[in-house]
Amino acid sequence: RDAMNEHLLLENVRGVLVRLEETIIFALIERAQFRRNGRVYVPGAFGPAVGGENLTGYLLQRTEIIHAGMRRYTSPDEMPFFHDLPEPLLPPLRFDESPLRPNAVNINPRIRLTYEAEMVPLLCPPGDDQQYGSTAVCDVACLQALSKRIHYGKFVAEGKYRRQESALAPLIAAGDGAALCHAITDPAVEAAVLERVERKARNYSREVAGEGGEDLPDRIREVYRRWVIPLTKDVETEYLLARRA
Repeated sequence: RDAMNEHLLLENVRGVLVRLEETIIFALIERAQFRRNGRVYVPGAFGPAVGGENLTGYLLQRTEIIHAGMRRYTSPDEMPFFHDLPEPLLPPLRFDESPLRPNAVNINPRIRLTYEAEMVPLLCPPGDDQQYGSTAVCDVACLQALSKRIHYGKFVAEGKYRRQESALAPLIAAGDGAALCHAITDPAVEAAVLERVERKARNYSREVAGEGGEDLPDRIREVYRRWVIPLTKDVETEYLLARRA
């Protein structure tokens, strides 16, 4: 089995999610060192060169164009924010052992809107420090890490379905998304995730956040509580409901 197929097997999902925590926490800490810089999120604020996009969207699209050439978005665990992307330059890989059913679940538009409108104001001090390029670079790192973690809910959902098929199959057949979301929710696991994220954020931010970052671990925990965990469950629910098709 090649390394990528190993990476996608269900028994490895928890380890992937734990490792992604570090990626997300560091990305959020990096973004929080700059002010909100609201101009970065205004479409067209930087002239015609960025088209109808804002600066973060402009950089994100160009980053995805390059990554698409490296076949990033042929992997089952990667979802693009943009769809007008080039074909890969590299020959395709086979993902024979991916446990996922074919699906089109991609909530990146929601992730991006939530990030720009809600996460950034929570994480970052108000104001404008004119560090627009650095802000956009941090935004791309945050958005890509958040997207990967949230869409990994598909693997989580597949694992839950295989363990609880008798309980979940009737809810899927009925199209009852609310009941399905309730059935796959494990409050103890969510509490453990929040505790672990806050602990890691406290350790990491102590080293790099400097003055004024004392409550940053609490804010990062809130990002997970308010958005990362709920959005992941939305992906899980949509993925499971797609089994009806």
